[in-house]
Amino acid sequence: MNQALTLLSEEELMFQEAVRSFARNELAPHVLRMDRESKMDPALIKKAFEQGFMGIEIPEEYGGAESSFFTAILAIEELAAVDPSYAVFVDVQNTLVNNAILRWANKELKAKYLPKMTSQWVGSYALSEPGSGSDAFALATTAKDCGDHWKLNGTKMWITNGGEASAYLVFANAKPEAGYKGITAFLVERTFSGFSVGKKEDKLGIRASSTVELIMEDCIVPKENVVGEIGKGYKVAIETLNEGRIGIGAQMIGLARGAFELAMRYMIERKQFGQSIAHFQGMQFQYAQLATEIEAARLMVYNAARLKDAGKPFAKEAAMAKLYSSQVAEQSASKAVEFHGGVGFTKEFPIEKFYRDAKIGTIYEGTSNMQLMTIAKSLLSEFEK
Repeated sequence: MNQALTLLSEEELMFQEAVRSFARNELAPHVLRMDRESKMDPALIKKAFEQGFMGIEIPEEYGGAESSFFTAILAIEELAAVDPSYAVFVDVQNTLVNNAILRWANKELKAKYLPKMTSQWVGSYALSEPGSGSDAFALATTAKDCGDHWKLNGTKMWITNGGEASAYLVFANAKPEAGYKGITAFLVERTFSGFSVGKKEDKLGIRASSTVELIMEDCIVPKENVVGEIGKGYKVAIETLNEGRIGIGAQMIGLARGAFELAMRYMIERKQFGQSIAHFQGMQFQYAQLATEIEAARLMVYNAARLKDAGKPFAKEAAMAKLYSSQVAEQSASKAVEFHGGVGFTKEFPIEKFYRDAKIGTIYEGTSNMQLMTIAKSLLSEFEK
């Protein structure tokens, strides 16, 4: 399943192979243990920084690799083929937090935070709330201007990387009377007064990835820690999430490929009625169809990432890639369990983990229905001109 690699440059191929080697040799031995314990191994967090995974697009002057968005997508895909939890840990750092700081923060904030984000600080993106999911701008968290600082009050829910993070991109409404036009983005450090990490969710899948509640009770944030302009946080959120959806697409195609490859190896080894079950036509038609769908999803994700790097519109393509790749991941993981037969339903084999991990793809960073809305709006805009 490597034909899409012809789309990669020699440098990208080398990077891809390096990440693949790390995932198979250094990450793989710890995946099932981390899933059981619902915790990311601190040693692997450290290795993510040492490998340069946590600052792929960040300029060299801040300690980053100064590479492309597409390169980050390659890393996420390769990591997800071994562990989707680790992949989303790297994904959120790059496609959401770092991207937002790079694009919207002023020079002083970049100089203060980006060197930490490349070397030691995990980042987290805090938008969702108990009453604000798909309706992302129905935020209840408020930000009060107190002269030389802001005071934030509210609760965030389902925050990825929240358990390990040192820096949080928090969205709060500085002018509730202005509706979504009051939403503002803030960089909040874990140690700020009034900030705390609450309950950790006990999840179906991606269990090693922390998903937590954040609590702000008169949380004091320095005046200079506004990311972008006051009241323009909705723009930061929308445009950052458009990029993040490509990252989730990469996670899903990696997951689909990982499940598929496990299933193919098992079907070739498994003998029934005197031959490998992979040689039965009924099986061949099924896995041939899956391989085709995974390849199509990969090309959609790659295309959206290339458009982003080229500075061209990509919102529709990102939504399509996220929508389709999450569907393909679910289907691939489900079929892979079936291809394994009875052992696929046990924790003795790793395939059931891919099945559990796949479900989240249709939910986070915009549900499938939200992707369909984005696609439909883009199509109407194109055809009604």
